Amino acid sequence: MKGKCLCGSIEVVADDHNEVGLCHCSLCRRWSGGPMFAVHCGTEVAFHGGQPARYRSSDWAERGFCPHCGTHLFYHLLPTGEYILPAGLFQKQEFSLTNEIFIDEKPAYYELKNDTRKLTGQQVFEQFAAKD
Repeated sequence: MKGKCLCGSIEVVADDHNEVGLCHCSLCRRWSGGPMFAVHCGTEVAFHGGQPARYRSSDWAERGFCPHCGTHLFYHLLPTGEYILPAGLFQKQEFSLTNEIFIDEKPAYYELKNDTRKLTGQQVFEQFAAKD
């Protein structure tokens, strides 16, 4: 699948995926203004055109964005090399919302009707630790 930033200077290429998850953590909400609609794309992600700017947002991850228009391009897990990309980059891709993480940090002012698998922040960290 191919996507691009708002100004078109950076193209993102990843294998096709059809599932999207939501992250309700405070960092994603601050970064995007709401929950992040996240597509787990693995390690095989390519950026063409300009180079993304990178911001180290935690000990284990960095976030990337277009230095020209500010479009959010990725959340990159440093220990595994996995890229998690915003679904909005891929305007022609069909997605199904399947899961929500950090549900315990979701503010009360919005509620989604989708039937999804929901994990708290603690459950996310336990799953991540189990992979080590």
